Amino acid sequence: MLLGLSIRDVVLIDRLDIGFRPGLSVLTGETGAGKSILLDSLGLALGARSENGLVRRGAAQLSVTAEFSVPPDHPALRILADQALDAPRELVLRRVVTTDGRSRAFVNDQPISVGLLRRLGDSLVEIHGQFESHGLLDAATHRSVLDAFAGVDGTAVRQSWGVWQDAVKVRLEAEARLAKARDEEDFLRHAVEELNALDPLPGEEAALAERRAIMMHGEKLLEGMNAAQQALSHKGDVEANLRAAQRALERVADRAEGRLDPVIAALDRAALEAGEAQNLLEKVSSTVDLDPNALEKVEERLFSLRAVARKHGIAVDDLVALRDRLGGELRAIDAGGDGLAQLAAAEQKAKRTYHDHAKALSRLRTAAAGRLDAAVAGELPPLKLDKAAFRTRVDSLDETAWGETGMDRIAFEVATNPGMPPGPLAKIASGGELSRFMLALKVVLARTTPVPTIVFDEVDSGIGGAVAAAVGDRLARLAADLQVLVVTHSPQVAAKGAHHWHVAKGSDGGDATVTRIAALAGNERREEIDRMLAGAHVTDQARAAADSLLSAATSPSA
Repeated sequence: MLLGLSIRDVVLIDRLDIGFRPGLSVLTGETGAGKSILLDSLGLALGARSENGLVRRGAAQLSVTAEFSVPPDHPALRILADQALDAPRELVLRRVVTTDGRSRAFVNDQPISVGLLRRLGDSLVEIHGQFESHGLLDAATHRSVLDAFAGVDGTAVRQSWGVWQDAVKVRLEAEARLAKARDEEDFLRHAVEELNALDPLPGEEAALAERRAIMMHGEKLLEGMNAAQQALSHKGDVEANLRAAQRALERVADRAEGRLDPVIAALDRAALEAGEAQNLLEKVSSTVDLDPNALEKVEERLFSLRAVARKHGIAVDDLVALRDRLGGELRAIDAGGDGLAQLAAAEQKAKRTYHDHAKALSRLRTAAAGRLDAAVAGELPPLKLDKAAFRTRVDSLDETAWGETGMDRIAFEVATNPGMPPGPLAKIASGGELSRFMLALKVVLARTTPVPTIVFDEVDSGIGGAVAAAVGDRLARLAADLQVLVVTHSPQVAAKGAHHWHVAKGSDGGDATVTRIAALAGNERREEIDRMLAGAHVTDQARAAADSLLSAATSPSA
């Protein structure tokens, strides 16, 4: 609900603060007093297109602030949450426009884009006028409006659509992979055959490189090892000589007061290490292969492994994993037909589930369309639209246009004269007719609309008497569920208002003209309705008529 509107420096308005309440609020005043400026200002706060010509003369910028109270489940809060913005129960929308045309937008003093401001505004207020209208004139909203009227829940359709589209995506990706694999099948088979023939082993490159290095220097290695063997056995066995020295010291150790003990221990360790060194040297010597054919085989194996790895752009140690992967792709090709058939079957099953849910939703929409048409038809005759017809079209879409909301195109159409084909609201109805059509629709849809505030600009244009009274009655009925603001020149409509505002021009104390707004009650309100009935010269008959209208306003007719 709109709680308040603060306007600064917009055309004739220098400073204006208005507090609004639930129910039906009417705004009256002479033509040119500034009622349209009020609506333009509200539109700016809701994200409408701005013009620098709206800035009051002499001011650097204009500013409009609109404050709203919204329920916890209102769409505006979800819009803010999607943008990671604070979403309190009270929203303050603000728009600033400078004389050079630059525009800034804010929600709760957080800067936002004008596009986001417009989205928020569309969820909070609908404005219906002779020359512009928001909400129901947009055919994109008709489906959600009908669904809300029908009370249907599209969750099953939305979820089954998602499952179907996921199945389509999985099948297409599998087809693409299989097609790519088949294009590369010859390469894959050759690569796998080559790898199978090579049969690489984990860590094989390092082992071969080490063996090759030893074999390449075999003669020098043997020469060095033989020299070491001779040194260890020169003038007797080194280990035996160390043991002999150890035994000689052990025989006299008890006379040395322990001083020979470390020497004896060192000789023992040296003898052990010398013996181990001789054993290891013999083993290494036995592994040195001086056969040139053996070296050739090692090099051939090593170079083959490296060549294949280089061809695939990987390390030698990754050849084993490559063989497994390419083999898996070949197996997938061989089994690809069966896998695609299974995916296609799953896709068709998901499509049938979606189709069943969407068809059920279509039946509910078709039934609701009939009820909506009948309800709107009942509202048209009192609004001087008795020759008009309203129709809700529920058309089946081509499969290419199906979506998460179903398989239907929903459109509200009207025919204003008998025998004329129905067409879109905005193209068929004139300005005054359009506002009354919107009023009839809104009365029927009042309990289902998520927009809490509706503004009608001169919905009574071109009508009077009983028709104007019928418009007032319906506005009052609509205001029982929603907050309604009406700019009117009709005394019958004005009398139905729960709150009455008078808009007039005045002086700012100098030479400038400004627009002022005042709340009317009691005699002031009666005098304003007198003026609307009789013009500048109020008569006793006009006063009596005004009293009659005000007293009748408490018991609206159907």
